[in-house]
Amino acid sequence: MYILSCMIGIYLLPLSTQKNRIIRRQMAKQRQEMLFGIRAAMEAINSDKEIEKVLIRSGLAGPLYNEFFELVREKDVPYQFVPKEKIDALDQRNNQGVVALIAPIPYQEIEDVLPEIMVGGKIPLILILDQITDVRNFGAIARSAECAGVQAIIIPFKNSAKVTPDAIKTSAGALYNIPVCRVQNLKTLVRTFKQEGIRIVAATEKGDKMYTEADLTLATAVIMGSEDVGIDDGLLRLADEQVKIPILGAIESLNVSVAASLMVYEAVRQRSL
Repeated sequence: MYILSCMIGIYLLPLSTQKNRIIRRQMAKQRQEMLFGIRAAMEAINSDKEIEKVLIRSGLAGPLYNEFFELVREKDVPYQFVPKEKIDALDQRNNQGVVALIAPIPYQEIEDVLPEIMVGGKIPLILILDQITDVRNFGAIARSAECAGVQAIIIPFKNSAKVTPDAIKTSAGALYNIPVCRVQNLKTLVRTFKQEGIRIVAATEKGDKMYTEADLTLATAVIMGSEDVGIDDGLLRLADEQVKIPILGAIESLNVSVAASLMVYEAVRQRSL
């Protein structure tokens, strides 16, 4: 009877209280990666800390806020307007209506990573992830990529999963060991890669050859797209090759993390021959 009454008591809590508890549980593991307050967030942005996202209380106003928001837009920091209840659920102190989520792992610059690959005498094998927004897929891809010796993963600033605690957990810690680079424009990056002699292979159901027929022994960047919309048409047109993974069953596509594993391990197979 006591257990039952406790359960009933939980369900009779006000909805807002229940929602706050859920939010706290979801964010508790990230608490050490959070900064509260406008000035703290501004200091982090100005010191070039990796800001995952800034949460801003809806309706916030004032001269200090205007200065802060101008900085956010100038530095192209991702932001989201949220209800007051969500901000307060994260921290009951004077948070000034702003919470900055700090990336648990710093992103790297592909301009720094690529020369290291070349100097090390390795044949580049790089993954480009286009519009993959699920953090668990991202983590699973990173795990396979690290095991296969992929030297870098590249994601866009927008419309992409980020390095979060959930992604790190799903990757079994692989995200600590493989460089993740963010770029403003994937098309610009692909054009640069092609100038550097890196072949671009896009994995897509629109491909005209099997993935095993692509020569992955060469310096290669493999583009993987989201399961729902695939790879952006502009990126597809820039690819040197479009390859497909055979689907023999009724389901039309593989999970993107599985498809990425097949692609990178095909490169491992070819390079080990």
